[in-house]
Formats: sequence, structure tokens, C-alpha cells
Amino acid sequence: SRRQHKESHQHMNVVEMFKPVTKWAHAILHPDNIPEVIRKAVRLSRTEKPGACHIELAEDLAKQGTDVVPMTPRRFRRPGPDDKIVDRAFDILTESKRPIIVAGNGTIRKRASTQLRRFCEATGIGAASTFMAKGCVDVDAPYSLFTIGLQAKDLVSCAVDAADLVITIGYDMVEYHPRLWNPDGSKRIIHIDFLPAEIDVFYHPEVELVGDVAHALWMLNERVAKDSGRLDFDLSQQASVREEMSAELAIHAEDRTEGTIRPQKALWDARAVLGPDDIVLSDVGAHKMWIARHYHCHEPNTCLIPNGFCSMGFALPGAIAAHLVHPDRRVLAICGDAGFLMNVQEMETARRLNANLVAMVWEDHAYGLIAWKQQNEFGRHTDLSFGNPDWLKLADSFGWNGYVCDRSQDLAGTLEEAFEASGPSLLAIPIDYRENAKLTERLGNIACPI
Repeated sequence: SRRQHKESHQHMNVVEMFKPVTKWAHAILHPDNIPEVIRKAVRLSRTEKPGACHIELAEDLAKQGTDVVPMTPRRFRRPGPDDKIVDRAFDILTESKRPIIVAGNGTIRKRASTQLRRFCEATGIGAASTFMAKGCVDVDAPYSLFTIGLQAKDLVSCAVDAADLVITIGYDMVEYHPRLWNPDGSKRIIHIDFLPAEIDVFYHPEVELVGDVAHALWMLNERVAKDSGRLDFDLSQQASVREEMSAELAIHAEDRTEGTIRPQKALWDARAVLGPDDIVLSDVGAHKMWIARHYHCHEPNTCLIPNGFCSMGFALPGAIAAHLVHPDRRVLAICGDAGFLMNVQEMETARRLNANLVAMVWEDHAYGLIAWKQQNEFGRHTDLSFGNPDWLKLADSFGWNGYVCDRSQDLAGTLEEAFEASGPSLLAIPIDYRENAKLTERLGNIACPI
């Protein structure tokens, strides 16, 4: 603390550096302040929307003694919306014929998922989740409309287009901007979230239920139970969307390709070998788009996808953390070759902790997502290729179990073998990213079901 006002060895203004990427960044100025600063940081980090806080402790302050003790944590219930505004939301719901739910990341926290499922079961209204809300409703439920959030029109978008009311729950427009699903700003919208709606010309809710999401849904559920006779919906188009999307997800389930494996097959087999509570972590790259569209969940927080800032290199250290929190579950990190190599040193951490996880690397020797986007925009792409290590030798050098699979029919068995092995396992597959262009073409020619 005595050198921070002048040029000094290895000194930088760390607090200012972290401010743009944290909810709160602060330097401890006196050792007696530590309990208050810690409690404030924890409380802010847990407050909606949750996020990281940064605390700086100078080395000379760290050496000082103090008589203060930590503050006792106290938990409080969040407030909910009042009855009048919930009544208004229910009135709007009764006026609609084709309502739909767009569920965001806020629905997989606390008790919100339970109340959302209860609401869908009572009303039959379909729920489409954003990438970061997978598992908010069970994929096997008849009201699950899978995932929405690709920048191009998909089958699920058809259900939103046909809706006369969009109920957004725990929704953050960073995930899927409303200009993509409400381009003329004409949709009636009910906004249910911990925070008021962001001001946006494409997102102008008629009613906002601001407060604890689970409690707001509980209040709606009470009204549905008491007055369900006022609800008269036509949800047949949503059922058709679900049927067509289900068929599309299964198209390559029985692939027998050799030399390369399609993304759709890789994700079908991953879903088959993982239980309802097992965890998938998606890194960032072309595979993230495929996971978003083709991997679906039974429970909240069982598919973690970084969206918004899109942090490459996330999946391997994230999988280690998932194993530490849930050592009884299977944990699968799905990475591109570029993303995996960005944090390859964490293989040592996984080995030291003897983490039972599997890292599946989709190898294409390139920055595949960047190539995909450049190709779509310009009809060509820059040189984005690179070389890779020998995956089996890399695994062996870190003490991991190593596998390479290039036959589609062998993938499920190889995944199962990797999960049954003790300690961390690396599975590399040559991915067939020719499917990227085919998906782009498919999404450009979507015919909405009636």
C-alpha cells in the first residue's frame, strides 16, 4: 500500500483493471475492514444477476494483525411482485390463444425450474430455453420446445413467430436479442425476472413481474389452479414444432461413418451414455452451436455453456470444478482442439486431483467457428488452420487415459469405456465440419410446420 502512488516493480492498478469485468472491485485499506469487505463481496456476487467480485489485498496489509472476526452470514428472501400486477399478467394470459415461454438463465437457479415446470404442466404452454437455460424443463416433457438462440431461423423460431404472447422468464437479451424474434416490435410480452426489463425498442413488455422468479411463477400458478377455465389455447403448432425437431435430432443416430464423425452423432451418443443428472460443459467454438441445437437436458445446470463473452478454454477447468462439486456424477467436457489447447496445462490439475472426467476433443485443425462465420459472410475464410499434438501421447504424458475414435459406430462404446476408467480421460474424434455449411443451408430454408 506504500508504493501504489508511484512507479514501482510489478505494480499496476489491478482494481481499475478488474472493474469492467466484475460486479464490484475494491482494495482493502485497513485490516479491520476485511470482514465487511468480504461479506459485501459475497452478497453482491450472489445478488441477481450473480457474478464475480474482486478484492485486492496489499502484501503489507496482509501481514498486519487484527482483532476483528468474520461476520455471520445471514440469508434473506428476495421480494416478489405484488398481487395487482400478477393479476394483470394473468388477465393478459387469458386473452391469448398461442402463448409461448422463452426461458433464460434465471430459470435454472433456486426454485424457479420447479415452478416453471408446474406452470407448463398446468397450462400446456411450450417452453423454449436459451443456451444457458437448458434443463429448466425436462427435454422429454411434451411442452419442451428445445433450444432457441441461433442467429438464423430454426424450427423453434416458428413457434415464436406464431405466438400472440411471449412470456420471458429469467431472460437476458445478451443471450438472444429480441430483434431476432420480435423484429417489428409487435409481440405482446410478459417479462418475469429478478430485475426490470432492459430498455430496447424490440423488447417493450406490457407487464413486468419483477422480483424472485420462483415466487412470481408460484403466484401465477395459484391463479391458474383457481381459474383455469379462463384459459383457452391452441398449441397444436407448438406440438408440430416439437415433433419435427425431435425427428431432426435423431436423423444421424445410426451413423456408421468412418474417418470422420458428424457432430449430430457425437452429441446423440454423448446424451445416450450420460444420465439425467450428469454434466456436460461446452467450450466455445463451432461445437457450441451444435451442442446448443442438438444436446438437451433433463435437469437444470447439467449443460453449462458460456454465452455473451464466450470464453474459449472454459470447458476443461470447468469440468474439474464440476467434478469437485459433484464427484458422484459423470462429467463431460466437449472442446474444440483450439479451446482445449488454450488451457492444456489444466491436465496436470485434473491428474493431481484424480478427477473422474472425460474431455472429448473435436479435432478439425482449425478455428472452426470463425471459419464458419467468415464463410457465411464473405463466401471464403482466412487461413485459420493449425497443427495438433499426438493426442494419445499427450494424454500419456499427463497420466491421463487416452482414446482416439474415428468410427461412428464405436463412439458410444469408447465414451462408456472412458467414463468407466479411473481418473481423467481424453477422447479425440475427427469431426466432420462439412455439416456446418449444410446446417447453414438448412436454416436458410426452414419451412414452418402448421
